[in-house]
Amino acid sequence: MADSLLMSSFRRIPPAAIPATLDCILASSTASSPSSLFYSLLDSHSILSKELTYGSLDDETCNFIASYVGALCHLLKKPGLNVEALQDFFWKVLIAIMRMTQSCHREIVDKAIASFLDVVTETNAWGVVEETVAPYFIKVVGSTMGMSHNEPSAVDKLTGKSQSYKDSSSTAFESFPLFMACHILASILDASVKGKSVSESTSGSNLANGCRVHTFTDNLLWDICNMALQMLSHSPEHRSCAITVFLPQLLKAFVSENPFKISVYGQKFILSRKTFVARIWKCCKDLYSMGPTERRDAYTILSLYVSYFSKGDGFDDDPTIGDVAFDLRAEKEFWDEMKKGLVDKEGIVRKQSLHILKNIVITYEGKPQTSVVEAMSSEKTPNLNGLTKRERWATKEAKSLGIENLRDSVDSGSSSKQKWVAFFLLYEMLEEYGTHLVEAAWNYQMNLLLQTSQPSDNSFNPVGERLNLDPMETLEDMFDWLAVLWQRGLCHDNPQVRCLIMQSVFGIEWKNHGNYAKFVPRDFILGPFIQGLNDPVHHKEFGLKGVYSSRTIDGASTFLQQYTACLSEREQMTFLSNVACLVKNYSFGRAGLMSVAECVAAAAAEIPPPGKNEVEHSDKDTTYNDKATLLDLFRFIIESSKQHFNPNYRLKVCGKILDATISVISPNDVPLEPLLHFISSFPSEFLTYGGSLREKMRGWLQGYEKQAKVLKKLDEFPASFIKHQYLATYIVNYDDEDIETWELKAKRWAQVIFLIIEKEHQLDSVLQFIQTHGNKLGEKSGDHDWLPTKYMIIMLSILQELNVMKTKMVDNRAKLRTDGLVEKVDHPEDIDTSMIIKKLTISFANILDELMTYTNRSCSVFWCNEAGETDLPSSVKGRLGGLSQRRLSSSKTTAVLQAIMSVKTLASVSSYCAQFLEESINSRLHVLWQLSWKFVSCTTCDSETKAEINLGGYEALHHLLKSLAFMLLPSELAQLTGPNNFSASKAEVEPHIDDFVQNFLENINNVIEAGYLTRARRAILIDWKWMCLESLLSISKNSIQRVKVDDCNYLFSDDMVRRIFDDLVESLENAGEGSVLPMLRSVRLVLDHFALGKKGPGVSSCDDTGISVQMMWHLVRSSWLLHVSCNKRRVAPIAALLSSILHESVFSNMDMHECVNAPGPLKWFVEKILEEGTRSPRTIRLTALHLTGLWLSYPSAIKYYMKELKLLTLYGSVAFDEDFEAEVTENHDARTEVSILSTSPDPELTEAFINTELYARVSVAVMFNKLADLANMIGSNDELESSHASLESGKLFLLELLQSVVNDTDLAKELYKKYSATHRRKVRAWQMICILSRFVDQDIVSEVMGYLHTALYRNNMPAVRQYLETVAIYVYLKFPSLVGEQLVPMVRTYDMRTQALSSYVFIAANVILHATKDTQSNHLDELLPPIVPLLTSHHHSLRGFTQLLVYQVLSKLLPSLDLDAYGTLSLEKRCFIELKSFLEDNSDCARLRVSMEVHLDAFDPNKSITPARIFSNRVDDIEFECAHVSLLERVIDFLNDVRKDLRSSMAKDATQLKNEQMHMQDSESIDQVNNETSAKMQNDPSLDFQKKVIVSKQEAQDSHSNFLNNNDTYSSLLDVEKEDQLLDQSLRARHIAMGNLKAGRQQIILVASLIDRVPNLAGLARTCEVFKASSLVIDNLNVLHDKQFQLISVTAEKWVPIIEVPVSNVKGFLEKKKREGFSIMGLEQTANSVALDQYSFPKKIVLVLGREKEGIPVDLIHILDACIEIPQLGVVRSLNVHVSGAIALWEYTRQQRLL
Repeated sequence: MADSLLMSSFRRIPPAAIPATLDCILASSTASSPSSLFYSLLDSHSILSKELTYGSLDDETCNFIASYVGALCHLLKKPGLNVEALQDFFWKVLIAIMRMTQSCHREIVDKAIASFLDVVTETNAWGVVEETVAPYFIKVVGSTMGMSHNEPSAVDKLTGKSQSYKDSSSTAFESFPLFMACHILASILDASVKGKSVSESTSGSNLANGCRVHTFTDNLLWDICNMALQMLSHSPEHRSCAITVFLPQLLKAFVSENPFKISVYGQKFILSRKTFVARIWKCCKDLYSMGPTERRDAYTILSLYVSYFSKGDGFDDDPTIGDVAFDLRAEKEFWDEMKKGLVDKEGIVRKQSLHILKNIVITYEGKPQTSVVEAMSSEKTPNLNGLTKRERWATKEAKSLGIENLRDSVDSGSSSKQKWVAFFLLYEMLEEYGTHLVEAAWNYQMNLLLQTSQPSDNSFNPVGERLNLDPMETLEDMFDWLAVLWQRGLCHDNPQVRCLIMQSVFGIEWKNHGNYAKFVPRDFILGPFIQGLNDPVHHKEFGLKGVYSSRTIDGASTFLQQYTACLSEREQMTFLSNVACLVKNYSFGRAGLMSVAECVAAAAAEIPPPGKNEVEHSDKDTTYNDKATLLDLFRFIIESSKQHFNPNYRLKVCGKILDATISVISPNDVPLEPLLHFISSFPSEFLTYGGSLREKMRGWLQGYEKQAKVLKKLDEFPASFIKHQYLATYIVNYDDEDIETWELKAKRWAQVIFLIIEKEHQLDSVLQFIQTHGNKLGEKSGDHDWLPTKYMIIMLSILQELNVMKTKMVDNRAKLRTDGLVEKVDHPEDIDTSMIIKKLTISFANILDELMTYTNRSCSVFWCNEAGETDLPSSVKGRLGGLSQRRLSSSKTTAVLQAIMSVKTLASVSSYCAQFLEESINSRLHVLWQLSWKFVSCTTCDSETKAEINLGGYEALHHLLKSLAFMLLPSELAQLTGPNNFSASKAEVEPHIDDFVQNFLENINNVIEAGYLTRARRAILIDWKWMCLESLLSISKNSIQRVKVDDCNYLFSDDMVRRIFDDLVESLENAGEGSVLPMLRSVRLVLDHFALGKKGPGVSSCDDTGISVQMMWHLVRSSWLLHVSCNKRRVAPIAALLSSILHESVFSNMDMHECVNAPGPLKWFVEKILEEGTRSPRTIRLTALHLTGLWLSYPSAIKYYMKELKLLTLYGSVAFDEDFEAEVTENHDARTEVSILSTSPDPELTEAFINTELYARVSVAVMFNKLADLANMIGSNDELESSHASLESGKLFLLELLQSVVNDTDLAKELYKKYSATHRRKVRAWQMICILSRFVDQDIVSEVMGYLHTALYRNNMPAVRQYLETVAIYVYLKFPSLVGEQLVPMVRTYDMRTQALSSYVFIAANVILHATKDTQSNHLDELLPPIVPLLTSHHHSLRGFTQLLVYQVLSKLLPSLDLDAYGTLSLEKRCFIELKSFLEDNSDCARLRVSMEVHLDAFDPNKSITPARIFSNRVDDIEFECAHVSLLERVIDFLNDVRKDLRSSMAKDATQLKNEQMHMQDSESIDQVNNETSAKMQNDPSLDFQKKVIVSKQEAQDSHSNFLNNNDTYSSLLDVEKEDQLLDQSLRARHIAMGNLKAGRQQIILVASLIDRVPNLAGLARTCEVFKASSLVIDNLNVLHDKQFQLISVTAEKWVPIIEVPVSNVKGFLEKKKREGFSIMGLEQTANSVALDQYSFPKKIVLVLGREKEGIPVDLIHILDACIEIPQLGVVRSLNVHVSGAIALWEYTRQQRLL
């Protein structure tokens, strides 16, 4: 009963009172002994277990547990209790507490284990710990790592007996928390170490069980060391416990422990700090090789290590018995990992690495100076002459940091310590500070490090092998650490810092430092440096004005060249390969890829070129392969440039790579295959006839002897290409992929062979090959031999190159002829090329018969009714097929491909020979036509195999028809129009081509609809259908265009054309991607046939309408669905769509544009395409190109497109379609389709804008300018039918635009920002109105001028107003009578807006200057008198502008007179002469006039309204809609600059006067002046000024525009003569304002003493100043002088009161403020905190902010009146303390403003 009462009392008695309570109980009861009371309480442990199991651990329960444990431990200290009692306590109580409470109530466990260890220490009962506690927890930790429970430890071996535990089951070990077990072992180790030190300091007595405490401590230390090291390589949880629990305790123990020996299982080991650190380092090296988490843990381990051993003791142990020598500084891997850590992506890793490095260096060097300034003694003043403003600022900052002192110490012999100080300073600046501080320090520190480091003899020895262990001893080491700084800087968040670091690499004069460049780490060059070149911030000028270079690229190439020059020849080649290989490993942008190309070329330039007689090396094969690999890398760089499209850019990349190739590789040193692959990677236009790189490539291939081995290899290629190693009886099958591979190889060969040959005799081997194998084609009987197929592939590749060569040669001649450069004698290369073409043509003609024989035999597969083998190959089974997967057996696939290839070759050879040998080809055309008939007559299709064969037949037919379309001759036209059935009479047959087309459509549609083909293969057949139909339509059109045959009345019947049209319209909306172009081309050809039917012979037509409106509606809707379904906006399909739908023959029909007052089909289509064009730049550009050409041809149609013309005029997009030009250049289809579109009348002007957003309106402007020329022909002998339509359309659009600019909501705005969308649209509209002003005639001039005067009176930017003035000048000059009626009254309206009046002055002056002689005198009399009074205007801008213009008029129209005649002149003339003389001699007017004369003289009213003048401003770096800077803008800028100088001078005078006056006035007079000034300013708005006197750059740029935009600004400007008064009053007002800044502060105090980060404190200071807080409380006022604080606070510390209250005094400060009536609030998340938006702030408040991570301490929370928190909705549950303080301060301010 007594025991239960005692147990219950533990709930109420605090633990501190338990010992006294128990002593009283023992003293008052003689029957109770400590032992009986102990066991009585111990037997009640079930109550404790029940509390731990079922009860909640509230404060009462925790007090009960602490009191209960304290009572037992107090009794254990009493005499009479043995070891068993201590063990019982451990098993029954301590283990239960630790297992039940676990980690969530760690304080209870810590108190319990501390009480237990206190008993052990006091009773000297270490034997219990040795036998029971320590082994148990060692087993617990070991079991979590899979160790055996019975595996003994060093502690187990102390007594030599096996340990047994009361709770030793596997479940007992595994259920115990790992962290808790580690924590207990660490606590035991700590207590034993302390006990050991006490024992050694006293008698060193034995424990109760006979074991000395130091022996137990040593063994426990050994076990925990081994366990910790094992845990480091185990799971993340184990590693975390080892790092956070074991390692701190172990490292702490080793600080006081000397090396000692230990015996385990008879083996002796030495345990010391060095051996332990060596094992830790080994674990760290393993962790470094793992993932990022493991790397972080490794850095944490090393950080712990240096934290314990870097203070005082150093890293050296005393030399003791057998200790293994280990020094972490001697490990090269350590320094390498530190360098990696300093540039790691994670900030925590970088900070840990810096911490480790600093401690290591500090320990080695000794304690450094507290600052750089203290380290240096001498100080010199730098020479600031010749420095820019930015450099002078940087120099001052450097001096304030002490960096100047570092630089000056170079002469005195700087030590390694100084270099480390410099390194740490630079690194910390890169991590923490702003750009200008980095700039201030960088150059000085670079010079310091370079000048104090010299190369040494042991430069390449590892750090550990040197006499000292300084890792920055040598020049090589120094550059390693410099590379760390460079790499960190190149990854900096601030782009300016990245630029600075990159320039610092180039800023080193490498040539002046000898071979220093070779010491730069190669890993840095091949990694961060080259990747840094890919950063666009380094290439701001790249691509401007077509220049694809930058300062960074030039610097990088120079550096790489210097670096390569320092390497050996073998190293040079390896380095060059490594640089080129980077393009494969990383993705480079435009500038980055150009940088790599330049670097490759620069590095290659330093490598000795391959000589003619190279020495034979033993490793020749290796060199052979290395150069082939390098060539392949160069090829990859060239191919990578394709993604950047721009041809000029690609040309430069290819040129640089070719230069590098020529420098290091001989074409004889690489195999032919990679050589061909490399050359084929160049864009064909660079290497073909007339190409930019052709001669350079040819020179490289020819080699030094002009008879290189390359030509021999090329001659041998055809024979080796067709050769195979199989037996004659072996059947060889191939498929489409094999064909594609062979064609690619042959194409590469043909390109190179025609590139290298110069003379016809060099082609002899090729001609012999063609003739030899061509004559044997008819003898080939094997259907599966690949020799004929490969031979024909060679033939086709030669033909393709010949056609390209011929086309380029013709184009080049045409260009020379256009430029007037054609000479009488042809170029020698042209003669050689012609001879080569002639020889090859004869060879082809000689084999034509054999080719026809072979083709007829191989094509039998198409009309053979036997299906043959039907088993599909395994690669095709289960698939639906594709372009290269024919669903045929292997043998059938081979036969079909062989037939297709033979037909393709026959058609190509015939078509080529027909160009030169007309007579020899005529007899063979009939064979081709009959072969075509055979293909379309194949009707059998009863299986998938037969359907696939038919598909191949139609593919072959396409090649035949395509060739026939371009080779029909007059003599063969009869075959085309004759009957196919020659036995029938003419009357019994239908027109030949109709019959052919009808058979073709019926048979191919049958195959499509039969259902035997899979979906994918059916889509391919449909593609071939439309390609064949396109060729058939081309045959008819081309033959009619080439030949005029009177007796040929028709080729296509009208019914057939309509049938084809209907088929096209029905199929358009469901067309596949491969059918788009053929179908659209077919539509265009059908419309051509309709047009030809109306004009004459060739196509019969049943009526004159051609195509009806209804038919056109069907066409435009189907074609639009087709266009919308295409995901990719390629140039070719868009251009084909425009040329086919907006066909010239249809466009001429006005019903197609508008019918019955409703939009016609063409207008509907144009609206749709332009609507899409607003989102697709290339669409609107192509549409503008085609439409303007059509409108120019048919101006009558323009009246239907006013809305569309306005859209094109106002169109502007920021989208940049860079690949447009490249696609047109490289893609044959795109180039062809664009050439078909209607062309511009001024292609030279429009092509300059083809890749810009101005192209649409430039095209419209050029069109209307041409229409104006046509309109001017009215009434002349050259008048055309379209002249009147041109005039009417121009007038109509002019009035439409004028109505918009005056009445449209957006275009009529008067208030808009410069460079805004409204500003741009206004400029575009008025530019077009300038072009259209040529259409103003008598019947609309009044309406036009009405709109113009309205616009002139309104506010507009000068960029807009200049076009209004130009139009007005042109109209007044064209209609002189309007000057007296309209212009003179306007100039005399002096009270109008100054902006408008300035425009009228400009208009009047130019009307006078540019008028004809007949009207000039009259204009002078009318306009000059009202202008003269404006010379005295109070508006300085108008006054200066008028003076300039009046002088211009007087100087040109008032002749110089002799002084003798002066007296005879009238008064008026004498006045004007004197006025001219004054304006001429006045210095201010002269300055203004000199700067403006060029612009005045350049103005020409007639040229200013032409497209060439309006859109000529394309040379400025900053372009704005091609708008020139107006004269008024230039005048205002000039006057503003003058006024700024005047203000500056006056401000200095005013300051001096004010200072003198302040000494003379007493306080009363000062107050009186202030009051008067304040009152005057309130009454006079003109004296108001902007409080914020710092003017931004943008505001400075827009000052003139704002000045002109706002009429109120005009009226508020003071005269120049009032500048003194204004400035003086402004200064007084500023003095008043500054005096009031410190008054009226809010009664809120912000306490930030707990915050230690400088950026947060600076931000809070700025926030307190903005919201006028009463004061800011911080821990230390010295932070106010910190550079970073001053950068962020922007002088806020000068205005807000800042109080210093150290952290230790915060509590007293808060209590004092509470007594003063302040409410003490805390910004913290607590259980009772109130949401910020729910709390009502009192007026007087002290707001406490907590630490960055921990928050407000508990002892301060108890003082607070309330806690408030910011409601949060996101996942992250905290805000930066500065941000939190700002939010709370604003909420307080907001509530106070509402009161």
